[in-house]
Amino acid sequence: MILALVLFCLCFVSLIGADPDEINVSAMEGGFFTLRTGLTGIQSVDEIEWRFGSSRTFITSLEKGIITYGVDKRFRDRVQLEKQTGDLTITNVSDEHSGVYELSITIGLIVSPKTITVTVYAPIPVPVITKYSPQCSSSSSSVSKSVLLCSALNVSHVTLSWYKANSLLSSISVSDLSISLSLPLEVEYQDKNSYSCVLNNPISNQTRHLDITQLCQTQDQYWSQWKEAVIRLVVTAVVGVAAVAAVVVLVYDIRSRRIELERKTKFIKE
Repeated sequence: MILALVLFCLCFVSLIGADPDEINVSAMEGGFFTLRTGLTGIQSVDEIEWRFGSSRTFITSLEKGIITYGVDKRFRDRVQLEKQTGDLTITNVSDEHSGVYELSITIGLIVSPKTITVTVYAPIPVPVITKYSPQCSSSSSSVSKSVLLCSALNVSHVTLSWYKANSLLSSISVSDLSISLSLPLEVEYQDKNSYSCVLNNPISNQTRHLDITQLCQTQDQYWSQWKEAVIRLVVTAVVGVAAVAAVVVLVYDIRSRRIELERKTKFIKE
């Protein structure tokens, strides 16, 4: 009987013991994640315990069907422990829930540890494409180019990439620092391909699409509107000057006639 129990425990340890491969779990800020024990039933398990971080902060445990929760404010009202499997679910997560979680499964005198690394990612914004020194022209005699700049502000754990159709052109990454990223791209007006700038992390992505012909059309429309506005301004100025000149001439004519009339009246009296 004792030998059978020992063999059972050894088999159990080999199944649920520390996995040589690192276990990683990702989650989005404001969402949830579930850490699984790998058990389908816990009738033979004496205790399941979850802890967090280098300080091994107690999160929760299950012993003889009784669940106990810790008092750490990071996990208060956010922890759910599945009674049948010992799986741990944490809801409404934030960056403070990123780290290493330790699972301990106890059967008799055998304690099997297991660690899981969790990374919580902040929502990523849609990247912004701006024109840097654009020179668009439909002239076939010369190749006009435009420099595009794709940017993302205050991001971390992301990669910013330029794509031409489905082909990756260039990319830049940032790890745990919250910084602003910018990635330039030079394109030709004659190029009819579609371009896109993609900002992504391991669990989500945001894409901004751009057609270079639309970019240049927008630029042409801008210059057309600008020229039209300048013409209107010049015409308005000319009309204004002409109106002022007409008023001056009219006043001068009236004064001249008045002076002439006064001279004639004086001559008659004399």
